[in-house]
Amino acid sequence: MQEAIKDMELQREALYKKLQEVGDFRRGIVSANYRKCGKKNCACAKKGHSGHGPQYLWNATIDGKSRAKNLKLGSEVQKYLQDTENYRKFVGLCEEIIQVNERICDLRPVAVIEDNKELQELKKNLQRHFMKKYRKRLIKQSHYLIRRNKEKVK
Repeated sequence: MQEAIKDMELQREALYKKLQEVGDFRRGIVSANYRKCGKKNCACAKKGHSGHGPQYLWNATIDGKSRAKNLKLGSEVQKYLQDTENYRKFVGLCEEIIQVNERICDLRPVAVIEDNKELQELKKNLQRHFMKKYRKRLIKQSHYLIRRNKEKVK
């Protein structure tokens, strides 16, 4: 079992090295858009014409807000394409690292506590820890209910 853990740790180290090599990255996608101008006599108004363009656009949703930027043809489009590709590599490597870490966690043995006093202390600490989270959740729910009732009264 120790050898399996060592192998997993080596695999994790290799993934960390790959992560360092990713370089600059940004979220989002780059798309090429064609648009029709709306003029009756324009070539784009004819059936089968794709429209004016291509116009290159970078789109991303960051902190729940959509962001977009028109890109200049050439090196700016190439840079954004490379940055977004690096982001996808980064996300893929992070997922692999998580999976390897979870396997390592599963393989590591759980510590056995034989001292009864130490076991009782651990139980108390865990109970306090989870009760804090439970109380916070109850407080949030009560604040929500109070706000909702005030809105109904109005």
